[in-house]
Amino acid sequence: MTNAMLQPAIALVLWSLVMWAWLYATRIPAVLGQKIAMPPTMTKDDLNRQLAPQIRWKADNYNHLMEQPTLFYAVVLIAAVAGAADQLNVMLAWAYVGLRVVHSLIQALVNVITARFLVFMVASLVLVVLSVRVALALF
Repeated sequence: MTNAMLQPAIALVLWSLVMWAWLYATRIPAVLGQKIAMPPTMTKDDLNRQLAPQIRWKADNYNHLMEQPTLFYAVVLIAAVAGAADQLNVMLAWAYVGLRVVHSLIQALVNVITARFLVFMVASLVLVVLSVRVALALF
């Protein structure tokens, strides 16, 4: 069951790399097409002011995938090492990954904040349940 517990983690890593590629596939053509000057003193905010929201959304989502999912990776690794990779925990891990993919697609394509927030909250609750289950298995 250890491999089954690690599969959702690598799936989310791969999804994060998809979002990374998507952000550059949209950002680079936008920067080049608009001929945006990029002096060394330019900040992220300076650049974002010059890019269309639809371009920024992909980068925003990639950044989000570097935030809360770090907790997910830790919990999944702890579960795998501690022998807490039961069927329910594996299902919870896959549910978290699926919800984060949906969150990414909402943010990258339409950015309806209420829908995105709802998916984020459900994913967060899944992560809480998974974390508590792994903690109970350890203590």
